[in-house]
Amino acid sequence: MAHGWAKLSRGTAGFEKLLVQTRVPLAHFMSWLVPLTELLGGLALLLGFFVTLVTIPLMVTMLVAMFTVQINYGFSAVKTIGLTPEGPVFGPPGYEINLVYLAGLLVLMINGGGAYALDHWRRSSPRSQRQ
Repeated sequence: MAHGWAKLSRGTAGFEKLLVQTRVPLAHFMSWLVPLTELLGGLALLLGFFVTLVTIPLMVTMLVAMFTVQINYGFSAVKTIGLTPEGPVFGPPGYEINLVYLAGLLVLMINGGGAYALDHWRRSSPRSQRQ
């Protein structure tokens, strides 16, 4: 959700430029679709609402990000590239963080949202049992 909100709150023009530079098709459309997917998909996961379904577009966005941007920076998610009096300076993250997110999404896809998820409540409601 934080990544989607960051893209939307700053305006999508900068993200669109990144998409054009990495040759993602339909960059203008995607500059809106991706942040909305991250924001609303993250909210759905947080609430446990249609978890199995929502993981799919989130995994797609993660794979595209990994193969168009992060793959160029190697594996490590944390790269210390310098040290200043204020503290360490970090470089861009590699694809390790994408793999962590993908693993988490895969677990959610397989196991669902759990006992406190809206999906659990939706499936166990008397109305859904009548059908």
